[in-house]
Amino acid sequence: MLLTTTPTVEGRRIVTYYGVVTGETIIGANVMRDFMAGIRDFFGGRSGAYEEVLREAKDTALEEMAQEAQRLGANAVVGIDLDYETVGGSGSMLMVTCSGTAVRIE
Repeated sequence: MLLTTTPTVEGRRIVTYYGVVTGETIIGANVMRDFMAGIRDFFGGRSGAYEEVLREAKDTALEEMAQEAQRLGANAVVGIDLDYETVGGSGSMLMVTCSGTAVRIE
């Protein structure tokens, strides 16, 4: 399954449009990650733990979207848009959503 943020695929023609497909995931960051991120925030530097959670959430949302597209008969998703939000009372949950257009390309 080809996934791209561009509206077309260079050198390939879109032959069928199946419509909008989406993927969503909400993932929690645990207390230890929050503690370590707080230390990183205080001293500066990147938070590897949060980066890992962010990557996992993005990959899960994209995979869910690709599976929906495949069920429709598509072999690509074009025009993908990713959105990241924090949710929950303390903002401790990360929500990643993605959407794109399921298509069949030659």
